Amino acid sequence: MSDLYGANTPDRFWRLLSPQPTEEQWSAAARQAAHVLPPEARDHDIGSLLGHVLGERQFGPDHWRLGWATRAYYRLKPVLPRAATRRMRRVYGARRGEAQRLGWPVEPRYVDFQHATVHHALQATHQASAQFIDFWPGGARYAFVLTHDIETAEGQMHARRVADLDASFGFRSSFNFVPERYRLDRELMEDLINGGFEVGVHGLKHDGRDFISHSVFARRARAMNRHIAEFDAVGFRAPLTHRNPRWMQDLEIEYDSSFFDTDPFEPIAGGTMSIWPFQLGRFVELPYTLAQDYTVTAVLNETTPRLWLQKVDYIAANRGMALLNTHPDYLRNPVTWNVYEGFLREMNLRADYHHALPRDVARWWRARSGAALAGDLEGGIASTIHVRDGRVEFSDRRAASPTDRHASRTAGARSNAGRTA
Repeated sequence: MSDLYGANTPDRFWRLLSPQPTEEQWSAAARQAAHVLPPEARDHDIGSLLGHVLGERQFGPDHWRLGWATRAYYRLKPVLPRAATRRMRRVYGARRGEAQRLGWPVEPRYVDFQHATVHHALQATHQASAQFIDFWPGGARYAFVLTHDIETAEGQMHARRVADLDASFGFRSSFNFVPERYRLDRELMEDLINGGFEVGVHGLKHDGRDFISHSVFARRARAMNRHIAEFDAVGFRAPLTHRNPRWMQDLEIEYDSSFFDTDPFEPIAGGTMSIWPFQLGRFVELPYTLAQDYTVTAVLNETTPRLWLQKVDYIAANRGMALLNTHPDYLRNPVTWNVYEGFLREMNLRADYHHALPRDVARWWRARSGAALAGDLEGGIASTIHVRDGRVEFSDRRAASPTDRHASRTAGARSNAGRTA
């Protein structure tokens, strides 16, 4: 499986401009840094190491297989009371071995590995600082991405209100539709696109059967690809975050967002440990890095966006990607709506991120990975990192003020053709 992750070596991740460690120095640095990773991911060459971390191979060869209990749960879920499913997910997330092996809501060890690797690489070149192609356009501290999965017809009816809420704070987002579960509202899809939003595909039927076997997935992937082409979409998220990285290479997409850095509450727990995008074979993976709305409000009974905002602070400190997945279905609940609205209000006041649609973040990340110079990228800049005590410190660029940032976003929103209302 490591061949799917070979484009994510530390040299491709950091994009150092000067000094430029040799391949041997990078490999030695990664071996020195690997001790911070979980034991199952250590003592491997860099390709296998990435497969164990980004590819979740550390959880064993049967990690992607849905157990009998999980399959039974999803057969019964339509007839179970909502209170029962909440309790089951809470217990499910707390007790499974895979769920307990990663930290949550923050899993820092892959971040620590990247910091330690560049530290050792610079030590090998007798340098304590380096120039690199900054992670995000204009030197922003992190990327901020909003996505929505529409699971049911009722959720589709609520999607316009969700889009208008995003737009009211100057944001744009993606909406992923299930093509064969409910009658698609083509006018809504067109209005979203005209309003500057993105449309993607969310599985085929949302029945928990896409990944039941390789043959079933291959057959359904052909149907999903037809819908991807029909929607003129480039992004995908699997329902229920069921996933298999090798099978998913059959999808004709630019990016996927079915994986996550850490999440103990999903049917297949675990995580890639990465708060950054990464190349997953033929497409870019955009792991969601903020807990899903249902988990926050229905499972954990939160009534404020504090968990999201605390995680954003960690992501910002490490130049990562804050990607949130919410559901118009669950946002019909007033508590969930208020938590999401409060989060957008707070994020609107911040001025340190690069906000973009997921397709544009994926295209940026792919382009940055192959760029020789910062000038090769629109918005690309060269920044400086300093390594002290094994940690990377970034030289921050001056960010726009909150007022300027809000004015820029709202001006962009007005320039889009049409509103969703």
